[in-house]
Amino acid sequence: MPTQQHDLGYRALFAHPEMVRELITGFTPVKLLDGVALSAFERVNADYVSERPSARQGDVVWRVQLGEQVMDVVILLEFQSGVDRCMALRMQTYVGLLCQDLVKRHALSPELLLPPVLPLVFYNGAPPWRAPMDLAELLTAPPAELAALQPSQRYALIDQRRLDRAALDANDDLLALLFRIELSLFPDVLTTHVPALKTWFRTTPLTSLRTSVWAWWKALLGRKANGTQLFNLDSAEEANMDLDLDLDLDLSTLTWGEQMQHIGFQKGCAQGIEEGQAIALRRILGSLLHGRFGNLPVPAAERIGQASQAQLEQWCERSLTAPNLFAVFDEDAGTVEGTSG
Repeated sequence: MPTQQHDLGYRALFAHPEMVRELITGFTPVKLLDGVALSAFERVNADYVSERPSARQGDVVWRVQLGEQVMDVVILLEFQSGVDRCMALRMQTYVGLLCQDLVKRHALSPELLLPPVLPLVFYNGAPPWRAPMDLAELLTAPPAELAALQPSQRYALIDQRRLDRAALDANDDLLALLFRIELSLFPDVLTTHVPALKTWFRTTPLTSLRTSVWAWWKALLGRKANGTQLFNLDSAEEANMDLDLDLDLDLSTLTWGEQMQHIGFQKGCAQGIEEGQAIALRRILGSLLHGRFGNLPVPAAERIGQASQAQLEQWCERSLTAPNLFAVFDEDAGTVEGTSG
């Protein structure tokens, strides 16, 4: 299944420890991370290779050291836009592959024990999440003498569209603001939430987090350009107004490449759904690469401009964890001069 722009936007956000901490402390009952320093967070490679020559590419994995006791917790974050009845089974597989990878890398405690895992599903679909959250609910009831031998797995769930709105409005974190923008009706976004995001952009230095929030916003606009009823608008007139909504940022504070991406998106909105998707993906990829590796070499920019939607989705995925620009393009990197550094 092709990577969705929504997933790319949130994966970019949750590549930052502050966003992960806000997600856990603000939207789950888990309080272990309250007050934990960002320096305690370590991004974990999410490519788990089994004993067979096949790989599972996970979404976002973080390892967090709690306090001075050298006790680690691993956060495994999965993104879902549809209800998967077998999610508990899938999560058991992901956790098993994660633990197997930790063993292979000798990333165990001094007592050679595996760390505890927080399996978390971030769901943004329209239907309520009704899938079993415990693997036991997917298994036939065993005979009593086998009950203790059956596999067990639970996961935590954040159902974005069904968050408590009063609690969300009372949350001052950046992530809560982004959630309000995505979930609110058009008048609320126009008069309250978007101005707050403008203020955040104008008062935040050009850091990698700022670039990721910019990518999230552009992914949001990309979905609007694709005709999604993003803000549950009640009329076509409001929908047209919503399509014209922009952050109205001071372009003089952006690089030339970011200005071109910003302007290009506005033109792309009128070019049809398919082209709009590709334009949105090129914009997201450009922001992600610029934020991580600086100005792009001309051949790399040309490759992005000529790439198919499938290639763009793949490169966006790689850009979140690639160690350098060369690794983003992988097999195509040989034709991109200046990307080996």
